[in-house]
Amino acid sequence: MTQHVQRPITSPLRSGLTRTQLWEDADKGLIKCWEIGRQRATRFPDLVDKCLANELPVLGWKGGISRSLKKLEKFGSLKYLAQWQGLRGEDLDIDLGEERALTCSRTKMVVTFTPDRTKYFNQVAETEA
Repeated sequence: MTQHVQRPITSPLRSGLTRTQLWEDADKGLIKCWEIGRQRATRFPDLVDKCLANELPVLGWKGGISRSLKKLEKFGSLKYLAQWQGLRGEDLDIDLGEERALTCSRTKMVVTFTPDRTKYFNQVAETEA
């Protein structure tokens, strides 16, 4: 059975949790990443605008795109997806057992966000198009 991590945007930010509770519980740190996205949204409105325009800007996790590459597909972390949802002001909604593909509106690159860390950690460095 896969776990679906969901949290409404109206949820208050959590406080007083240990590192283990934040990053190693059943949600695998996705709630914390989403909360960080929500916090960054108040400080970086230009970043919010990019995310709302369906761009995939560079964030703290694998999945963002700074430029077009020769290969138009890559893998990214579910943690990136969680932070991106927070920046967009969306409810957190991620299935830990499924991949989800998004296309960056600026570069047209397709990023598949996956729970399989080996897919994005083993990506070969790609060259510019």
